[in-house]
Amino acid sequence: MPSIQNRTIHRTVLANGLVVLVVENPVADIVAARIFVKAGSLWESRQQAGLSHLVASVMTRGSEQLSSLDIAERVESVGASLSTDAASDYFLLSLKTVTADFENILSLAAQLLRSPSFPETELALERRLMLQALRSQLEQPYIIALDQLRQAMYLDHPYALSGLGTEASVSQLDQIDLHRYHQTHFRPDNMVISLVGRITAASGLELAEQFFGDWQAPSTPLPLLQVPPLQSDPQQRVTAQSTQQSILMLGYLAPSMHHPDYAAIKLLSSYLGNGLSSRLFVELREKRGLAYEVSAFYPTRLQPSQFVVYMGTAPENTAIALEGLQQEVERLFTTQLPPHELQAAKNKLLGQYALGKQTNAQIAQIFGWYETLGIGLEFDTEFQSAIAAVSAEAAQLAAHRYLQHPYVSLVGPVAAVTPLQQSAVF
Repeated sequence: MPSIQNRTIHRTVLANGLVVLVVENPVADIVAARIFVKAGSLWESRQQAGLSHLVASVMTRGSEQLSSLDIAERVESVGASLSTDAASDYFLLSLKTVTADFENILSLAAQLLRSPSFPETELALERRLMLQALRSQLEQPYIIALDQLRQAMYLDHPYALSGLGTEASVSQLDQIDLHRYHQTHFRPDNMVISLVGRITAASGLELAEQFFGDWQAPSTPLPLLQVPPLQSDPQQRVTAQSTQQSILMLGYLAPSMHHPDYAAIKLLSSYLGNGLSSRLFVELREKRGLAYEVSAFYPTRLQPSQFVVYMGTAPENTAIALEGLQQEVERLFTTQLPPHELQAAKNKLLGQYALGKQTNAQIAQIFGWYETLGIGLEFDTEFQSAIAAVSAEAAQLAAHRYLQHPYVSLVGPVAAVTPLQQSAVF
């Protein structure tokens, strides 16, 4: 069995297909649980974009047995935490409680997952809040830039839209849609329960059997993931807006977590834009004073991901900042990383990875996530070994393969961004 910090990860598949992971950590009198469903916005149609988020928002507001007030009182009376969330590649229920109350709160979680009622009044409220959030994003330059970058890169793919969906899609979502979503995706053979804390493997498995073991998987097959293929077609998107700074983004289609180049691109992302010692921060902010903020990110995804570098800069510096941002990315494939910089990037990435597995909740999250995404518990050691093994040559080849032709997204004042639409930078 795999282990974490000298503790064994016990993995069991119940007769109904439910995967149960248990890690005993008796240091603190706490148990954390993460219950994953293989759903999320990746499984949504454009017409129902935002549905996963809406389901997550309303699921804790009522079940067939309990009202919203009943649920809140049951959680708060013991000082526990219970919440739901929807990401691109999964749906998640999270809970944490002292050991003595864990059985009670896990029982509640089972009720919510198995028989949510999605009360109409709560649904109407959450739908209105989502619409307000979408409208408020129209005033946030960073969100505008990211949205138009995603849409340019992903087109009809579900990753093109934010988890909130669109005003048009959210406005027409109703109770029937939520129940149909639940019936389609919430089934034991499509779920993973990850338990970490002062709990033995035997007791964790017993509780999973008690609350979920009699849940029969339907005879219908699991929903197939159907998404359009992606083709790289770099282009620019520009939004003129009266803002105090320009937001610049370069985006590149990058491999999913299943690809052999994943580790090399992850390392390059950390080297380029992770923290105050990253090259973007040092070169563009510290040395040249061009950036209010500057960073890079490369999300771990089931489907092709995106490698993004971005900067906030003064409007009068927009053109030179965009050129500098592109030059720093180009250096990744024109010049090999010096050995000491490569090793420093590895140390930083692996150190942060280790720090992300300290608490019960973090451990439950990361291993439940690995299981849900189909990469297995062994990915923990495989990832660390892969990062350590990335050579300067491999990093440069990966950069050459993925980071040559950017999608460009700009948001800023008319005078700053409009002239760049026809410039050679694109």
